[in-house]
Amino acid sequence: MLFADDETSLQQLMKNEIPRMGHEVTVCPNGLTAVAAMQRNAFDCVLVDLDMPDINGIEVIARTGELCPEAETVVLTGKSSLESAVAALRHGAFDYLTKPYKLVEIDALLRRIAEKLALRNRCRALKRQLDRVEGSSRLVGSSRAMQHVGNLISKVAPTHSNVLVLGETGTGKELVARALHDQSLRAEKPFVAVNCGALPESLIESELFGHRKGAFTGADEHRTGLFEVADGGTLFLDEIGELPRAMQAKLLRYLESGEIRRVGENQAFQVDVRVVCATHRNLEQMVSEDEFREDLMFRINTFEIRLAPLRERLEDIAELAAHLAARLRGGAPSKQSLLSDEAIEILKQHVWPGNVRELANVIEHATILSGGESITVDDLPPNFDRRRMKGPQFKLLVPQTLREVERQVIQQVLERHGGHKPKAAAELGISLKTLYNKLNQAEALKESA
Repeated sequence: MLFADDETSLQQLMKNEIPRMGHEVTVCPNGLTAVAAMQRNAFDCVLVDLDMPDINGIEVIARTGELCPEAETVVLTGKSSLESAVAALRHGAFDYLTKPYKLVEIDALLRRIAEKLALRNRCRALKRQLDRVEGSSRLVGSSRAMQHVGNLISKVAPTHSNVLVLGETGTGKELVARALHDQSLRAEKPFVAVNCGALPESLIESELFGHRKGAFTGADEHRTGLFEVADGGTLFLDEIGELPRAMQAKLLRYLESGEIRRVGENQAFQVDVRVVCATHRNLEQMVSEDEFREDLMFRINTFEIRLAPLRERLEDIAELAAHLAARLRGGAPSKQSLLSDEAIEILKQHVWPGNVRELANVIEHATILSGGESITVDDLPPNFDRRRMKGPQFKLLVPQTLREVERQVIQQVLERHGGHKPKAAAELGISLKTLYNKLNQAEALKESA
């Protein structure tokens, strides 16, 4: 830390006492010397007297912001005036002490500053760790479809428009939402993602808007909603088609007024949140079936971005696979190709019903088996039958609906696994429950035909 004061007795006192508190200290007799010290070294904390003959404490604090922007500053003065306190705080001072002060006050102050610095460093470490887990928001793929998506993101991201991202499960809709946030003016504010289909209907209002203590049975404490958490930033509502009708009305109210109301409270208040929604469902069909509000669909669909399924951009397979493999290996450079040419060709022949999410699972499996070496055909999961892969997997009979194509793919995978549904679901990249639902839908469609 740096201590600057023109009183000789205080200089000597701090030289003796600050080290006993567990801190290193540089003592300066005036403001000019303090500024010179900051030009030579970085400090975490600066304690400076307000009234010095050459440069006063406010000027030293201003220079601290330039020379040691990470430092916390404290003004020490014998003149207990409100004006000087306000001036110090306006220049970013951490605190303000009036002379004569006690050493125990200095010790407590330095402890508070140390705690703040430790918390700041921990937050930075957690952010770096989170960035490593989530990866960057860079979209991978040079196909025309992905170039189009990237172009749309660059145009709409700097605006405040609500965006609806459409695409099949596993195509990377959240990645698009993160890219929109990172390229927007809100990039320094929170990005909060929530899966509407994963929240219990009884708790979704509390999760999104918060509640006051005692608002309902089990509300033992005040809860901050995700809209408040995302204030100033972006709220990503994934699977918006699963949002219950009652909550659709409350979301519409926010989009129209910018106001939210916690559960159990009467007073509404303003938050500034950009809403990005995503779904794999057909919202227009849901509107016609009275499952989704038409006015809400128009509100969330100010700007629409559609993601192509992986089977329609197979030219991105090699780049995506290499990116996923490098990420799993910590991004370390490799002197050899991460995937063999034969393995890439096998991957290009797959249908990819689970899209990029399924590819990520395949690459993780292969990376583990490869032991850090280049991924070969033998490292791919067992369901990648090399003999089957020599020819095309299925033929599209034109014309066909997407549901019919999906039914054919599911049937083909089931036959390949001898009707074993868990294995079929694993290859398709979907849950067993989802597979049963799709089979039931296919059966109902067949009966109605």
